Amino acid sequence: MYYEGFSKRLAELRQEKGVSARDMSLSLGQSESYINKIENNYAMPSMQGFFYICEYLGITPSQFFNEEEKYPILMKELVNNAKGLNDKQLQLLTEFIKSL
Repeated sequence: MYYEGFSKRLAELRQEKGVSARDMSLSLGQSESYINKIENNYAMPSMQGFFYICEYLGITPSQFFNEEEKYPILMKELVNNAKGLNDKQLQLLTEFIKSL
């Protein structure tokens, strides 16, 4: 993934999480423009900063770079919610997903 791809992917994942660039920046302990600068190709995070970004988003670095996995945050949430279902509910959910 090249530089612009990194910025685009970060913006997609941040929006999927439903947070503003400012809120994410502050949550990471950075200046309020930190994420905005990365998304607009003015800066790149350090390696440690990248790991903090992934941790904040709740994804692995591999998931960050896997552009084929369009919604890793939502998929993780779906799987976590499905873990609490009983056998009958899980079967119904599976059938519902297949019908889509």
